[in-house]
Amino acid sequence: MLKKHTLMGAAIALALSAGSVMAAVSSQEAAKLGASLTPFGAEKAGNADGSIPAWTGGITRAPAGYQGNSSHHVDPFPQDKPLFTITKANLEQYKDKLSAGQIALFNAYPDTFNMPIYPTRRSGSAPQWVYDNSIKNASTAKLLDGGNGFADAYGGIPFPIPQSGVEALWNHIVRYRGSHIVRRSAEVAVQRNGAFSPVVTEQEALFRYYDPKGSFADLNNILFYYLSFTKSPARLAGSAALVHETLDQVKEQRQAWGYSAGQRRVRRAPNLAYDTPISASEGLRTADDTDMFNGAPDRYDWKLLGKKELYIPYNNYKISSPQVKYKDVLQVGHINPQLTRNELHRVWVVEGTLKPGARHIYSKRTLYLDEDSWQAAVVDQYDGRNELWRVSVAYLKNYYDLPTTWSAMEVFHDLQGRRYHVQNLDSEEPTTVDFSQPIPADSAFTPAALRRRGTR
Repeated sequence: MLKKHTLMGAAIALALSAGSVMAAVSSQEAAKLGASLTPFGAEKAGNADGSIPAWTGGITRAPAGYQGNSSHHVDPFPQDKPLFTITKANLEQYKDKLSAGQIALFNAYPDTFNMPIYPTRRSGSAPQWVYDNSIKNASTAKLLDGGNGFADAYGGIPFPIPQSGVEALWNHIVRYRGSHIVRRSAEVAVQRNGAFSPVVTEQEALFRYYDPKGSFADLNNILFYYLSFTKSPARLAGSAALVHETLDQVKEQRQAWGYSAGQRRVRRAPNLAYDTPISASEGLRTADDTDMFNGAPDRYDWKLLGKKELYIPYNNYKISSPQVKYKDVLQVGHINPQLTRNELHRVWVVEGTLKPGARHIYSKRTLYLDEDSWQAAVVDQYDGRNELWRVSVAYLKNYYDLPTTWSAMEVFHDLQGRRYHVQNLDSEEPTTVDFSQPIPADSAFTPAALRRRGTR
């Protein structure tokens, strides 16, 4: 099922007193970027039978009817129809292009779960300055401290020609999602009987790694700032949270603060990392499940297993259409398959195995990273008995107003509990992500600023 991965550049490990540094690829290898490879390192060519087309630049302009900044996205492929639908009945025919977690969902919900398969549209795109930086990074970026951080890369994919699993993982962690975003969305924990109660928040993030006027030297180990203000339900409204996301979280752990509307006080939050359960998900998502994977990679041994062709959610515009209600999306066991779109794409396969002596509720995680964007589309997670436990699925689309490929929503399935958690529902919200707001100063993301804004 997996093609043997041919390393595109010699991996040179330099032994240092405090760990190791992995060298960047040669200039000859980097020259493939923008030629036979896309600027992000994907294969430009399609596959042998044409079911995956060549990449020709992706979506370069918004489709007709799009209303502009922060408005819900118009489907750029409204005439596309499913080629076929994978069901439990024909699952055997397609198992070689599905992950273990996807197969488990068919087995868990044989009568209701299915995957409509559409023509593959390689819609992934990004601004030219991000492409230019990614090409530059290929010849300069280096892993530091055993993979807990990197250096000499900025404003683009750090390792577009990855030589190891941890390099590929960093590509996902710091993939492009704009410089400054504001969004309003809901998250829900869906019970076994389908019951749910949305929690609506307004979020703001400043991605310092993608400040067009910045540099790696300016980061001071801070990748981004994140703010979240709860709007409903009434019992939670007014609370807020602030996060300073660090690059090397072993050297300097993530910092977080919470604001209590009742007490009007800001307090430092406990260490929010690794397998800390997230309360808003009712324990269905860990801290490092968020964003499909985030935070320090140090508790796992990461292997780059190569590439394979996989059916993954792609170009999912219907699911976030303002014509769709949350009750239409959220069903017993899983979201409504008829609102989803899946396509055949090449993905990088990265496997993380828990290190001896390390602690985490997951003994193994397998990530499937879209080659055109480095966004994790599917993640399979195993329990301490090495049995498949949880499956995370990101429903990707191109935010062509930026542009970037990112998830329209993310779903976290607990196969044993038969419950699931959804983040970034926004079809019932008046707006979606707004990338157009001016980039604020760092001072807008301090505990003092949280206190001022939390009292409004």
